[in-house]
Amino acid sequence: MESPVQDISASPAARPAAAPAAAAGPAAGSRAGGRLGPVALVVAGGLSVQFGSAVAVLLMPRAGALGVVTLRLVLAAAVLLVACRPRVRGYSRADWGTVLAFGAAMSGMNILFYLSVARIPLGAAVTLEVLGPLALSVVASRRLVNLLWAGLALAGVVLLSGAHGGGFDRLDPAGAGFALAAGAMWAAYIVFSARTGRRFPQADGLALAMAVGAVVSLPFGIASAGDKLLDPATIGLGLGVALMSSVLPYTLELLALRRLPAPTFAILMSLEPAIAATAGFLVLHQTLGPADALAIALVIAASMGAVRTQVARSR
Repeated sequence: MESPVQDISASPAARPAAAPAAAAGPAAGSRAGGRLGPVALVVAGGLSVQFGSAVAVLLMPRAGALGVVTLRLVLAAAVLLVACRPRVRGYSRADWGTVLAFGAAMSGMNILFYLSVARIPLGAAVTLEVLGPLALSVVASRRLVNLLWAGLALAGVVLLSGAHGGGFDRLDPAGAGFALAAGAMWAAYIVFSARTGRRFPQADGLALAMAVGAVVSLPFGIASAGDKLLDPATIGLGLGVALMSSVLPYTLELLALRRLPAPTFAILMSLEPAIAATAGFLVLHQTLGPADALAIALVIAASMGAVRTQVARSR
């Protein structure tokens, strides 16, 4: 049976279309812009989700980690269902199985991540979490050069971990464990997001999967936060987190995964610790030092290398 990772990396639907052999002038520039379009979607999604996560940290004193997750997923599901109005007829069991798996991965990723950032700094949590997509990039890649980019990104990830909280060995063990588990769910999210994007039109599959994730998270949020979830101010902040951390980034990533191969997408996820460190500095007033700058440079270099490799391959 073919593995999910192989399914993504080999699928024509997950790759940008190859350009004609001969191309020149503005038309060629337009095609090049089309090839880089999915990369811009991923970066925009990363900016949105990490700044949304910083706002979520500020919301945690009001509703707790699990309460924030529930608000984020329930409100995001409501927005997407109203905006997309997805049809529920005409899909196969395999289609629904993909949506259920996508929703479960999404819910698990969010629950574990917010349990992590309640215990360790945002930059360190994202640094550990991104190891999941990095591992996926190595497994899914069919080119040795992607091992180089993954290794370079991993070096930046490890360096960034030392710049926040004194290194992995000084982090709260439970928080670090939650972050690593969130990374595994993130890898599953990448797999099933790509499959959902191929099986459902536009963002319909995402809306349905978000509803599944909201249902899964609801009992945890109610048990943890209770009637705090009904406070108008908390709901207002939760809606902001839902839009920034779920609706916008997940839509952008789903669209990107229709045109971008899994290895390149997974290595681009190495930008997340750098974005998280910046969001922590601007929103949570966490200090950035020389080690942060070097780590950011390493992960950006790895991401640029992955993009250049994919553009060259598609010519």
